[in-house]
Amino acid sequence: MTKWVYGFGNGKADGRADMRNLLGGKGANLAEMSVLGLPVPPGFTITTELCSYYYDHGRTYPDELAEQVQAALAAIEGLVGARFGDKANPLLVSVRSGARASMPGMMDTVLNLGLNDETVGGLAARTGDERFAYDSYRRFIQMYGDVVLGVEHYRFEDELEGIKRERGVSLDTELTAADLKSLVDRYKGVVQTDLGQPFPQDPKDQLWGAVGAVFGSWMNQRAITYRRLHDIPASWGTAVTVQAMVFGNMGDDCATGVAFTRNPSTGENAFYGEYLVNAQGEDVVAGIRTPQNLTKVSREAAGSDLPSMEETMPETFRQLCDIRDRLESHYRDMQDIEFTVQQGRLYILQTRNGKRTAAAALRIAVELAEAGLIDQREAVRRVEPQALDQLLHPTLDPKAKREVIAKGLPASPGAASGKIVLTADEAETLAQMGDKVILVREETSPEDIHGMHAAAGILTTRGGMTSHAAVVARGMGRACVSGAGELRIDTKAKTVSVGGVTLKAGDVITIDGAAGEVMKGEVPTVQPELSGDFAKLMGWADAVRRMKIRTNAETPLDARTARKFGAEGIGLCRTEHMFFEADRITAVRRMIVAESVEARKAALAEILPMQRQDFVELFTIMKGLPVTIRLLDPPLHEFLPRTEEDLEEVARIAGVDLGRVRHRTAQLHESNPMLGHRGCRLGISFPEIYEMQARAIFEAVAEVQAASGETVTPEIMIPLAFSKKELDILKAAIVAVAAAVEKEKGIKLDYLIGTMIELPRAALRAHELAETAEFFSFGTNDLTQTTFGISRDDAGTFLPDYTRAGILEQDPFVTLDRDGVGELVSLAAERGRKTRSGIKLGICGEHGGDPASIHFCESVGLDYVSCSPYRVPIARLAAAQAALKAEVKAE
Repeated sequence: MTKWVYGFGNGKADGRADMRNLLGGKGANLAEMSVLGLPVPPGFTITTELCSYYYDHGRTYPDELAEQVQAALAAIEGLVGARFGDKANPLLVSVRSGARASMPGMMDTVLNLGLNDETVGGLAARTGDERFAYDSYRRFIQMYGDVVLGVEHYRFEDELEGIKRERGVSLDTELTAADLKSLVDRYKGVVQTDLGQPFPQDPKDQLWGAVGAVFGSWMNQRAITYRRLHDIPASWGTAVTVQAMVFGNMGDDCATGVAFTRNPSTGENAFYGEYLVNAQGEDVVAGIRTPQNLTKVSREAAGSDLPSMEETMPETFRQLCDIRDRLESHYRDMQDIEFTVQQGRLYILQTRNGKRTAAAALRIAVELAEAGLIDQREAVRRVEPQALDQLLHPTLDPKAKREVIAKGLPASPGAASGKIVLTADEAETLAQMGDKVILVREETSPEDIHGMHAAAGILTTRGGMTSHAAVVARGMGRACVSGAGELRIDTKAKTVSVGGVTLKAGDVITIDGAAGEVMKGEVPTVQPELSGDFAKLMGWADAVRRMKIRTNAETPLDARTARKFGAEGIGLCRTEHMFFEADRITAVRRMIVAESVEARKAALAEILPMQRQDFVELFTIMKGLPVTIRLLDPPLHEFLPRTEEDLEEVARIAGVDLGRVRHRTAQLHESNPMLGHRGCRLGISFPEIYEMQARAIFEAVAEVQAASGETVTPEIMIPLAFSKKELDILKAAIVAVAAAVEKEKGIKLDYLIGTMIELPRAALRAHELAETAEFFSFGTNDLTQTTFGISRDDAGTFLPDYTRAGILEQDPFVTLDRDGVGELVSLAAERGRKTRSGIKLGICGEHGGDPASIHFCESVGLDYVSCSPYRVPIARLAAAQAALKAEVKAE
């Protein structure tokens, strides 16, 4: 019989920390903490395999599950000394989700389950606290009604706010037992009105309803969006953990909180977190009440007059500090801990590896390695390559003038400017149109996940450092200021006001997530300094990676930026970008409309010195590192203007009749230019173009070598070839130019001639191409287009439908398609090496900066990847992690 249920509690457990694939992160860690002897309320976990069964069998359960759950409940009853559903001494439980990958706030939770009109009396009698019992009951109805029954959350909130107004109070804690009894009746009335049936009273029905709701939430829209953003497969499923309730809302000797063993924003080795007295867990993360700091130091730093836990509960705080040290030492990583204090007794409800910013991830990994808790290789594995993107872009210029209009909490570092938007949908819409936006909300909820991802930054008026907005923003690398309580949002008027300043939706603001400041207008930025922990970790990464990392660059600025980030050469210089420069586009257009070879050569002669200077600058910046130069690739019509006025200008400058320009424009028109007269086909039709470019390259080599004394070895790349014959013709022409320059300059040139593999036929005939080509560079942008038959310029209109339907797991233009495109790359690499054993192999499409694609490149043994300058560090780290993964596989 399949074991679906794993129990834990009282120092024992059926599971372990390494069973997270089966028990989810929450269930596995609760089992581990139980075995470690930590104060964990007893419970049981229903496995992720049951989630798969649930969806594969029409949302039903296997017959044996009910018996296993009943046995696990009985075990909890024995440990707690209470019975589930008992009128006099009821056991209450929480029901929580727990996937193997942390997905904070994305799935559903139900607390205080087991309460009904009879057991609430037993709870009141057992605790001697009627107010607490009815506070727990109203919370349960609200949460169960929302999560399980589908009653809109605001319906309960309206009733709560209404009774507070009637009683003249502002906080939930000011309501009396009688008030809460009345509120329970109102909540039950909401359920009856909205659903046409009473609130369920049978605890067993409540339990199965909650279990089904948690499994159901695995496929809710916010969870689907989160999985898509973080590449979490839907097939993993979630576990469900049922745990005996402990109560932080029984009075002033009770509390609930969230703690991080280190600062998740900066990585500082300082206890960090928040708590609330007389509250339950959802009060902290929802930002409904202002949370208090854990430590006296953090309270003073925040300028808060609310006492810290260290001051109000010193003995319990000391126990929490001891557990902090034990958990970080045991898991060898920064932990995110949820805890409850019930009448002075501390309970740990969860631990997991904490979400952190890139800066914090770097610092924590380096410090743990230097402390000997992990080795340098493990430190390299610990940092998510994509997260480095947070560190590589500008921050606010400290010298720039700032008009600070509000201050909140520094919830997630980084600076962002953008237009004010007040809804997640609006954020997504404007971002898709190319606008930078700041999502401004009273507080965010999991339903806002799509807008938070689209926004450049997030600003909330409520919530603390562990609120939903703060945790999700840090995980996404978005700047976030939370709890800016001075701000007033008017959703009807679409305004945000503070003091005497009123801003409208669409006005630009700047937020500084490191300082917690909100500024009017856009504030200038400065480039980041990459040293310290960053430099250490990248040094460790470089020591273990095999593949070289190059950059895609054709301007001096991009080349210098890439070198600063550690690029080891240029893997793709797109020469057509140089043709668009204002000082040469006229000559290019004159060349295109020329009626003879001589006229074309005359126009190209004007471009030659400018193109040569381009290469001189790149070779000088790269100081002997390889530079791969792609000869002209796009169709010629892209260089011609489209308006009548501009066509007249071309005719005037070229000294030809306007009719000739119109005729040439019509001649060059193509129905499908991506598959038209472009790439090496231009070199075949107009050999003088490639000859001019080859001369510019070789003359630049001669000039730089003469000036520096260093050898320059350019790699000349012929694009879009599908046959050896094309390469033979064009290589012969390039070699002839090289020979001429060698003779003229009296030097010996060192160079390679290769091709770009971007057509399926080229991949299939790679053994033939390698007879001529000395290197292959896989242009995976076009190879993906030609393999799928999909235009990446148009795919955005339907690819989301394909990922939602499960036809494609990821956008193939973002992450390399291993099954199709990847097989062609692997095949071409294998066949190319058979013909030319030392052939150099690289990749220069956008996939060169995608960590998952880089892992594939390591698996097929490519020599290098090339990516945009700002992704070079990401590629360096991903290549190191890929090499470490390959080592493990080989063992």
